Amino acid sequence: MIWLADAVLVMHALLALFIVGGLAAIWVGSGLDWEWVRNRLFRLAHLFAIGLVSILSLLGVACPLTVLEDWLRTGSVGAQGFIQRWVSRLLYYDVPVWVFTLSYVVFALVVLLTWRGVPPRQRT
Repeated sequence: MIWLADAVLVMHALLALFIVGGLAAIWVGSGLDWEWVRNRLFRLAHLFAIGLVSILSLLGVACPLTVLEDWLRTGSVGAQGFIQRWVSRLLYYDVPVWVFTLSYVVFALVVLLTWRGVPPRQRT
């Protein structure tokens, strides 16, 4: 089942890329007048994704994708979340869980504020 755990990991990484890269694309795209960054469905999906991550983190609920990956790999659930685990592996520095929760919430607020600065457009 390692291949399935790897598939969940890739999906999880793509979701994280969508959240972080999506905000960067909105900012850059607004300056370059890319119409698709103002697409309401894209913007709602983006807001929903970071909103869900923030709410789960505030509630102390482990991300379901992390839980699934851990279970597929080891048959049990680990103590660290996806971002925390990979930041720890990349930087060899472990920070408290609240730092990640705060980061998620601040990021979600920035996404919300971006709605005012770069509002999505209604369909014409």
